[in-house]
Amino acid sequence: MIRQFIGYPLQFILLVIVQVLVLNNIQFSGYVNPFLYILFVLWLPIETPKWLVLLLSMALGLAVDVFSDTLGMHMSASIFLGFCRPYILNVLAPRDGYELNQKPSIQDLGFSWFVTYSSMCVLVHHVFLFFVEVFRFSEPFSTLGRSIASTVFTLILILITQFFYYNAEGRK
Repeated sequence: MIRQFIGYPLQFILLVIVQVLVLNNIQFSGYVNPFLYILFVLWLPIETPKWLVLLLSMALGLAVDVFSDTLGMHMSASIFLGFCRPYILNVLAPRDGYELNQKPSIQDLGFSWFVTYSSMCVLVHHVFLFFVEVFRFSEPFSTLGRSIASTVFTLILILITQFFYYNAEGRK
């Protein structure tokens, strides 16, 4: 229990620092932007109340916006992800439902479930973020292509992080 109270704030801070100091500086010709910070919202326990998911999503997006000087783009996209997350979890729920204290992870729910879950969440976040960024629908295919390319790159980073995190957890 105490481990969760220490672990989640530490994950929050670490993901924001990595995003702001490292990943915001990675852009492949301005087309692919990795956003690993949303992993915090993806890793929240399944039974987390919706209001808390929205509040944490807002705080996460605001923290990235403050350090990236992006005027609320990440906050709005993170809140939208927090809003969509329960619906995505409901669509992907096993027949007998989720177990108590189950986390959305490869270790708890399997590789294919986690890839489906994270790809849906990341795509929702990225499409919203990039359309808010351009703030017009005049070039939808360019924005959609950018969203999909960034989603693929972010998913690769999420899977790498997931494997490192749970390999480190397994050794403890």
